[in-house]
Amino acid sequence: MKKTQTVTIGGGSGQFVLLSGLRVSGRFAITSVVSMVDSGGSTGRLRGEYGILPPGDLLKCILALSPHQEFARYFLLKRFREDRRLRGHNAGNMLLTMLSRYTGSFTSGVQALAEILDVKGRILPVTTDKATLVAELTDGSRIYGEQAIDMPRGTQREKIRDVYLVPHHSDQVRVYPPVIKAIEAAELIILGPGDLFTSILPNLIVPGVTEALRSATAPIFFVINVMTKYGETHRFKARDFVIELETVLRRRLDGIIINSAKPNAPLLKAYREQKADLVVVDTSDDWWADRRLVAADLLDTTGGVVRHDSRKLAALIEGIAEDLIRRDGKAS
Repeated sequence: MKKTQTVTIGGGSGQFVLLSGLRVSGRFAITSVVSMVDSGGSTGRLRGEYGILPPGDLLKCILALSPHQEFARYFLLKRFREDRRLRGHNAGNMLLTMLSRYTGSFTSGVQALAEILDVKGRILPVTTDKATLVAELTDGSRIYGEQAIDMPRGTQREKIRDVYLVPHHSDQVRVYPPVIKAIEAAELIILGPGDLFTSILPNLIVPGVTEALRSATAPIFFVINVMTKYGETHRFKARDFVIELETVLRRRLDGIIINSAKPNAPLLKAYREQKADLVVVDTSDDWWADRRLVAADLLDTTGGVVRHDSRKLAALIEGIAEDLIRRDGKAS
């Protein structure tokens, strides 16, 4: 069966879950477009010390698309403890940094590591320009850096009104050209899952990306997070996620994918203590009447963590791809 040319756009753990499922499915020819604003932990230190693009989210995608995932995760995510300079870094970030510096190109380093791990698909940074993510809050204050936005201090913070990128060494941040070509060639485009303001939108605000998405012939589906996140999407309903995304895109989404299962009460209570709630759809709201909403049990609560189940999510997207094939067959 011909594989569906699929572009995913996001970053962080959400992309790892999505890509892991799509790889195992074998039904998709995958190109993953990844945010380049990670500023925390090992990634942030390497970015500061060596001036390279942040490797963390790219490394997650490389692992997700590798058939040697379990073996590779054990070694590449292992953190150094003994050497003072290496302490806190993981082996994968260091290897990606070394390959990038040796080849003289960050994208060549990514390709080399992907080759080592027999990656099934392509992984593209949304930009190769260095930039800092800035969030403007409703009170007019600004927060600089993905890590600071992602991990708010204190018990209260104004809502995020807007996010934008500040380039480090040029007048503007430019999209990595293969990203545009991938969007143009796509048969299916998937946004998310992932933190809305620090994983998904940072891709879309790179000049050229939203323009390409508005012109795309492929349908665009958005995978909404299972839970809200304090400091980013606190008290958001499903509708709020969609409105924020469509405002940036300046076009309607073709479909919205949402989990319909509910975690058990003790687990929900534990999340509420962290000011996180289950994302729900108000089916009585006429706003949803003319929208394609795809709801299913996509839940995984292994280890007391609420996330999407990669196999369930991939199976649902397989169904969407099959519907597209049937529709195109009738059209022809």
